Amino acid sequence: MLSRFLPHPLLSLTLVATWLLLVNSLKLNSIVFAVILGLVIPMLTRAYWPDMPRLRSPLRAIEYTFVVLYDIVKANIDVALIVVFKPARDIRPAWICVPLDVRSPEAITALASTITLTPGTVSCDLSADGRAILVHALHAPDPDAIRDEIKSRYERRLKEIFE
Repeated sequence: MLSRFLPHPLLSLTLVATWLLLVNSLKLNSIVFAVILGLVIPMLTRAYWPDMPRLRSPLRAIEYTFVVLYDIVKANIDVALIVVFKPARDIRPAWICVPLDVRSPEAITALASTITLTPGTVSCDLSADGRAILVHALHAPDPDAIRDEIKSRYERRLKEIFE
């Protein structure tokens, strides 16, 4: 019965929080509208989510969020320092092929999004078989180190969360 009105609780919670952040208000009408959105949108989109992804470890997902937020702040500083202080001839951009151990579409999407959200890197392509992702790095004097960092810092955690 509850799943009929709340088919995707995490999505509902995310929609409520996102709406309240967008309107930047905790007035009663904003909260009521956020709850309505959080209930109606998941019910309307239920048919498009036949296999709802399951988080194996929700606490790991919270940890992952903080790791990514920290890395985004750190990368912003690193990119700013590169752009301001490093001569253009010393910047070493690189294309890096990162082999993937994760197989779930949700984990691959989260990894590609994380790479793109982190300044200085962007995920550009996914192999047809889903076993590798192509990443462009603004400054990669050691591409293997960046590949290893992506695998150990992000992919390992996503594997624990989704698989």
